[in-house]
Parts: sequence; structure tokens; C-alpha cells
Amino acid sequence: MSEHSPDPKSTIIEALMSLASERRWEDISIADVAERAGLGLPQFRALFVSKGAVLAELSKRIDLIVLNGTEQALDDEPDKERLADVLLRRLDAMAPYRAGFKSIRHWAKRDPLAAAALNRVVINSMRFMLEAAHLESEGPVGALKLQGLTLAWARILDVWFDDEDEGLGATLAALDRELSRGARLVGYAQDLHHLAQPLHSILDRLMSGRGNRVSRRKDRWGDAPDLASDAPITD
Repeated sequence: MSEHSPDPKSTIIEALMSLASERRWEDISIADVAERAGLGLPQFRALFVSKGAVLAELSKRIDLIVLNGTEQALDDEPDKERLADVLLRRLDAMAPYRAGFKSIRHWAKRDPLAAAALNRVVINSMRFMLEAAHLESEGPVGALKLQGLTLAWARILDVWFDDEDEGLGATLAALDRELSRGARLVGYAQDLHHLAQPLHSILDRLMSGRGNRVSRRKDRWGDAPDLASDAPITD
């Protein structure tokens, strides 16, 4: 392959998203994608195992575009503004494939199994979007942020797909609305988490004390028979 030859992975991605903008996802075969890319099935198989794997690669590339474009100057901005900036840059990176992504979104609405598979891909991306905005994505509250952002992102995309305004007014309004709602939910979750921490400590101490008492009884009496069982007690 010459220095200026296109990357075959990129060629397959472009072919798939081009076809997705023209047809229903279910009607696109791997052979169709390989043909549109000007490659044979062996070449496709050497690079990807499925159409879903091609989508995952595209999602990863979009992640990298966003992560490489993250500006340190935003560090002093409020959480909501940092995350909004990250998500807007994600929309910019997705823009060349908007028609294809719209078709894929419709497919996910028709097929629950597809929706579950795509949800895993989007969760992986949203984890990095949160991290790029310097927001926690681990632990109980982080998990809530992650799934909440994934659901919010789907609603934002539904607006973006049909937003013909050059300034994306409807999309910006949806983004602001979803992030404001998410911030409120996360705030409630953080309050509950802080309130529950003393209870968790009490339960931990109770369970630890119970374990110590059981251990002491075993040391004193040995392994006594289970009197609640139906098994006969023998000498």
C-alpha cells in the first residue's frame, strides 16, 4: 500500500456510514459494505468481525477526536459548561455521518437487542466524555452519571438529527435542558450517598461483630449440629 493509499479501516467505515444513510441498517450486508469499500470479504474479515465492530471503531475514533481537542483553558469552568463543550465537540465530530447515525438510531428503536448492544458502545464513549470534562465516572454516583448521560445523549441526538438550523438552536436547548436535569439528579444522588454513608458504617460494624460472635461460639462449642434441619442427630 502506497503512502497515499486510504486506510482500509477508514474506507470500510465510510462505506458503511454511506450505506446507512441510504438504507435501513437491517438491509445492509457485510458484502454490501465490502463492495462499496472496493474490498473483498477476506479483507473485511481481516479487519472487522461485523458491522457492529465497524461502528465501535468509528465511535472510538470520534472519542479520540474529542479527547485530543480538550482544552485545558476550560478547567476553571463549571461542571455543566465543561461537559457541554465536550459534547458539542462530539457532535461536530459526528456531523459528517449524521444521516447514517440517524438511520442507526431508528434501527435501535426497532430492535431491543440492537439497542442493548449500542448502549454498551455509547456507555464506553460517555465514560471518556465525563473524564474529559473532569467529572467522576467511577463508584455508585459515577455509575449514575454514566448511565444518565447515556440516556440524555440519546435524547439530545434525537433533536440534533432533525435540527436544520445552522446555529443548532434546538440542539443547544436540548443539551442545556438535559444537562440541567442530570445535574439535579446527580445532586440528589450525592446527597443520598452522603446520608447513607453512616448507615453503611453501622451495618459494617454490625456484620463484623456478628461474624466475631459466631467465630467465638464455634471456638467454644465446636461445629454443633443444625437443630433446624431434618437430619437425625446421631451419637
